Amino acid sequence: MKLATFNVNSIRQRFGHVARFLARAQPDLLFVQETRCTAEQVPCADFEALGYRTHAVGQSGGRNGVAVIGRIPFEVVAERLPGEDEDTQARYIEVRAEGMNAAGIYLPNGNSGGEAGFAYKIRWMERLRAVCAERIDSFTPFAVLGDFNVCPTNADLAPGALPPTDALVRPETRAQFRALLHLGLTDALRALHPAETLFTYWDYGAAFETNRGLRIDHALLSPELAERLESCAVDTVPRSEAQPSDHTVVIATLR
Repeated sequence: MKLATFNVNSIRQRFGHVARFLARAQPDLLFVQETRCTAEQVPCADFEALGYRTHAVGQSGGRNGVAVIGRIPFEVVAERLPGEDEDTQARYIEVRAEGMNAAGIYLPNGNSGGEAGFAYKIRWMERLRAVCAERIDSFTPFAVLGDFNVCPTNADLAPGALPPTDALVRPETRAQFRALLHLGLTDALRALHPAETLFTYWDYGAAFETNRGLRIDHALLSPELAERLESCAVDTVPRSEAQPSDHTVVIATLR
């Protein structure tokens, strides 16, 4: 089972990047974030022509948006994160496939909107923790993949890449990420590459060429899936192509 996550920064502009990744890596489930369109505008028919079924949760106004692209059968079990009825932002999708649940998330950045924006980020992480706790307590094999907008430690960003006041590295943010791990979730990339410098995001400009990046895209696995973890890697090919997203792909392979 091969699971992948990719913040595409516009699914319509990066269709070619996604299509080439699918052909090369052939993931079973790919979760994409920041589709930046409504569900109806996602090119589902084009992905279907490649042998992949797509289910999207979109939002008008060119913001947010998540989707799952799968070459295996899956059942959509949730299109929003529970816990806050007034939250209409398209940031969560969860599916059931091959005896496991897998969620794709686009966690709020937290730097816009002042303290209210940061408070929304923290509430979102608390709500995510509640979902993860329920899945773990019910012994449901569970994976959470996506753009977490969190650098868990100082090893997850280039020196000086962000100020300590940035929402991606604030102590409250990191504490919420640790709370997810304390439930029993495993950070797949760090489990297999504990000391390696690995980034998943590079700002536009010279950041990619100088490797001045951040690790903010993650794959977290419940104990049942962590036991099956075979490999986890950052695929930098999409970021190296012309007109790329500022993120790249993380792939976790399970036995």
